[in-house]
Amino acid sequence: MKAASQDRPGFWNRSHHLDRMTFRDLVIAYFQHYTIQTYLLLAAIAAGATVWRPAPLLQMAASVVIAILVYPLVWYALHRWVLHSQWMYKLPLTAKTWKRIHYDHHQDPNHLEVLFGALYTTLPTIAVATVPVGYAIGGFGGASIAFATGLLTTCVYEFFHCIQHLAYKPKNKWVAKIKKLHLAHHFHDENGNYGITNYVWDRLFGTYYTSMKQKRSETVFNLGYTPEVAKKYPWVAELSGGVATGHPRRRATD
Repeated sequence: MKAASQDRPGFWNRSHHLDRMTFRDLVIAYFQHYTIQTYLLLAAIAAGATVWRPAPLLQMAASVVIAILVYPLVWYALHRWVLHSQWMYKLPLTAKTWKRIHYDHHQDPNHLEVLFGALYTTLPTIAVATVPVGYAIGGFGGASIAFATGLLTTCVYEFFHCIQHLAYKPKNKWVAKIKKLHLAHHFHDENGNYGITNYVWDRLFGTYYTSMKQKRSETVFNLGYTPEVAKKYPWVAELSGGVATGHPRRRATD
């Protein structure tokens, strides 16, 4: 006879929705997810590489600071001009990636499994955003410490992203504010508030908003991938079993 523990499904063998989870549930799920474990492991390896072949202290400090400063701009640019673009779903080669890394998240913003980024897209992006600038500043040591910084910054971003979708009212005013701004992006108008923890670039590029007075976007959940668009570019619909409309988990699939 099997033990009772053997009959239970693994933690990640079932779906998790942040609007049904507590803060404690989130912390447990967060550190058990393979993407976060991968980031932390690679950050430790990169830190070890820095110790092995360090750059001068000032150069390493500069690499860390620049990596932290460039991260919000890189995220903003990718979020606005790639993830919210109208070209990825039009190409068979990129439709599957777009569906996985952003369409599914907007279809059901509280679904934890698709909230975390896909490693095959996040790791190259982190490396490209941090390694060259770190190497230019401090050679091998600067590159490795910049990469470690990018990985840890990603962990921070992912955690706050989870909190923004969690059934939890933050006591901290700053966390409450960024949660409100991000939820507006998901449930009011997807064409703005592209930041996660930093909205400086939204302000500079004119995509920052706080007012909900304007009419809610009709494409806030599908990013413009409507049933009409799917007839011409069917690949995402084929992968999704149709085109869903309306509020997540309160809708029928056409």
